[in-house]
Amino acid sequence: MVHISQDALKSKISFHVYNSSKYEVTELINLNNIAELTADKESFYWIDIKGLGSAKIYDTLNKHFKVSRLVLEDITRTYHRPAFEEYDDDGYLFAVSRMLRLDSENHLENDQVSFIVTDRVLITLQENYEDCLDPVRKRLSVGKGNIRTGGAGYLMYAIMDAIVDHYFVLLNAWSESLDSIEDRLYERPDRRIMYDTQAIKRSLINIRRVAWPERDKLNDIIRSDSPLITDQTRLYVKDAYDHCVQIIDLVESLKEIAVANVDMYLSIISNRMNEIMKVLTIISSIFIPLTFIAGIYGMNFAREDPVTGKVLKGNMPELYSEHGYLYTMIVMAVIAVAQVIYFWRKGWFR
Repeated sequence: MVHISQDALKSKISFHVYNSSKYEVTELINLNNIAELTADKESFYWIDIKGLGSAKIYDTLNKHFKVSRLVLEDITRTYHRPAFEEYDDDGYLFAVSRMLRLDSENHLENDQVSFIVTDRVLITLQENYEDCLDPVRKRLSVGKGNIRTGGAGYLMYAIMDAIVDHYFVLLNAWSESLDSIEDRLYERPDRRIMYDTQAIKRSLINIRRVAWPERDKLNDIIRSDSPLITDQTRLYVKDAYDHCVQIIDLVESLKEIAVANVDMYLSIISNRMNEIMKVLTIISSIFIPLTFIAGIYGMNFAREDPVTGKVLKGNMPELYSEHGYLYTMIVMAVIAVAQVIYFWRKGWFR
């Protein structure tokens, strides 16, 4: 019995029939009569299953296509890395890819796409209803290139290539976001810059975790001796392999830009803090001697006792001096101006 997650969506099945001269798509409720639907030996078939919540589908895959229970478990447990496995004795290939896309809130969705390839049939199983495979469907509808004549193995390559190419779309979007963040750094840096950059950096790490095993999987397909993968298909898979290498390089470059943006933000904040501290230091330095003078004359140790008139030795003789307040203010002003001139010559105001 295959374990199905409670969160799995109800399955929607699209049945594609194609050859060099025709292309038809129908929606199926189940796969009970799949033997009759795939009886024409002159056509190829793509069974596109979205949603993994229908148990009867797995029974059909096991009985009609001889897919093992272990493979079916791998399909329903949607946390596997990209992989490629050959089951030549049972006449099929099994592969896993990770489909990355952004949801309505720009959160990165990481869905599993499973492939089962037989002589004339390709079966894909996806977690969700949304995908990035419209370019493949359009190519099938138009009929350009080898997609209608290359066989099930070639169609598997075309879908994998579409998934890998969508990584470029995500990376281009994040690249533009990093450029925008860099512009914000120069205009008006704020705390959101660091949060936005870190979010992109986490996404880059996620796509790197997918791209590395995806590259290894494509390399396994290139080296495969299975008759279900033709020599022509292997040539095209090499192109997808090169795309994976480019994606990995691009991810590393964007990660460096993200790290540089965070470092620049911290540097700008540090410099701004240094400027603020310098201003406060200048203000404090100006007022320290003024506060010292005010503190001395605030002690009120008078020269004479105001009651008896007795002269108090060692006390302030100038406390009751005429114009003493004015002279003190002038001295304090001169000291403050002298300090300002000194700091200006030292370049503290630049």
